[in-house]
Amino acid sequence: MGISAHVDTFARDGLPPRDLRPELLFDLPELQYPAQLNCATELLDRAIERGDAERTAIYAPAGDGRSLLTYGQLCSLANQVAHVLCDELRLVPGNRVLLRSPNNAMLAACVFAVWKAGGIAVPTMPQLRSRELRQVIDKARIDFALCDERLKDELDTAGVQSGDLKRIVSFGANDANSLEVLLAAKPVEFDDVRTAADDVALLAFTSGARGMPKAALHFHRSVMAMCDCWPRSILKPRRDDIFCGTPTLASGYGLGVMLCIPLRFGASTVLVENLTPAGLLQTIQDFRCTFSATVPAFYRQMAPLVRQFDLGSLRTAISSGEVLADATRTLFREASGIELIDGLGSTGMMQIFVSHTPDRVRRGATGYVIPGYKAVVLDDEGRVCPPNVTGRLAVKGPTGCLYLADSRQTQSVQRGWNLTGDACSVDLDGYFYFQGRSDDLIASAGQDISGPEVEAALLGHEAVADCGVIGIPDQLRGQLVSAFVVLNSGFRASPQMVTALQDHVKARIAPYKYPRRIEFVAALPRTETGRLQRVSLLDLTSRSARD
Repeated sequence: MGISAHVDTFARDGLPPRDLRPELLFDLPELQYPAQLNCATELLDRAIERGDAERTAIYAPAGDGRSLLTYGQLCSLANQVAHVLCDELRLVPGNRVLLRSPNNAMLAACVFAVWKAGGIAVPTMPQLRSRELRQVIDKARIDFALCDERLKDELDTAGVQSGDLKRIVSFGANDANSLEVLLAAKPVEFDDVRTAADDVALLAFTSGARGMPKAALHFHRSVMAMCDCWPRSILKPRRDDIFCGTPTLASGYGLGVMLCIPLRFGASTVLVENLTPAGLLQTIQDFRCTFSATVPAFYRQMAPLVRQFDLGSLRTAISSGEVLADATRTLFREASGIELIDGLGSTGMMQIFVSHTPDRVRRGATGYVIPGYKAVVLDDEGRVCPPNVTGRLAVKGPTGCLYLADSRQTQSVQRGWNLTGDACSVDLDGYFYFQGRSDDLIASAGQDISGPEVEAALLGHEAVADCGVIGIPDQLRGQLVSAFVVLNSGFRASPQMVTALQDHVKARIAPYKYPRRIEFVAALPRTETGRLQRVSLLDLTSRSARD
């Protein structure tokens, strides 16, 4: 352990008791971090030291053209924002700073500025409303906030109700108190705080797709491990690579693949706000991107549009955030010629830990455990399951689940293993098959049925654009397998369509798994990261029953 730089010890004091913390693994040579480590120094200042000041770090659309920030400009901007935090807001190391913005260069600079100043970054999803923001502010005891002016109203409302939030500074505003005005007079040099490798750098809130969000604590070394495991073994980025995608920097997936990972390897990233499937394809074409990252639903919508764009630069396409169905993988490969890279990770782990390279795809599998991590499947008694038997996924690595003052820590870490909440099986070759969330398996008539498996079967039908499958209470069967289906254009909801989809599923997986109830909807409720909100599907079911 290094010498902590945190004067405000709230986050460290909120760490779980040591007997509830996971065992951490640092076996790989690239994971031998020094005791004193600041991830902003490593990702930005080291780039300047190696001579990359003039290389492009961030691209962004600008009117009819594009704007860019070099590594040197991004570092200078982050340094100026760090001065604002310390000089104007009086931040002390360990203070929490809420960040609220769509993906753009200023948000990226703010993330690095907080780390440089020794603060703890708390990125939040742009779509959160005042009630949800209040939960974040109260849970993390937020001291300050840096906010895009366009998203300030909801934060103002939440801030009024909080006794902790001292000041909100907005950017993109035309007033004397805006961040741009405050930083204009600040030096472009800043002495980064010498944080300890295990000082908390990030408070990452879970999506809340299954209830009250949890706040995951991540250290400076965790940010670096996010860059040094999965990317090195699976993505293999090069200095001339250009990343783009939809994941928000407020998510672990987005913070990694859209910012930290590209910069770790001297590459570039394109930050675009509010992308559509067509917009992502246009971005790949316009910026000659080599990496794209989004969720399975986006790739499925992109597939029929691929021929309208020049994707000759695209080398790697990453899918994460939700289970990747074989039908979606096949659809995108046939349209683009590119094999999707799947990945399984979690906010608590801050890292994708099961994945695969394009040449090691196995039908139906998410992938194998990546170097630096260990993974097993456990039964309810904590014993390792035999091959091909579904159980609880347990993981160890250089990152781990550490939830801020949360009783659910006991569910997430047991005997040193991180229990991710995923139900999986593993074959004799070490490939993991995602069966759903442990609490989402449908118990129907004495059988455990995987909702994602039924979803994958439904997505293989030409009429299905999107779908979600859950179990709803049923007196006869315990739970009834129920599907919510979005139809492609040209197909009509009808009793005949219900029968056709049920027969399609019966022909592809065990017939007892077929959805006995199908409801057609215009769209599925999804989080900003693209994850299906199954709790909201239950709400839809309840409203439908009342109606």
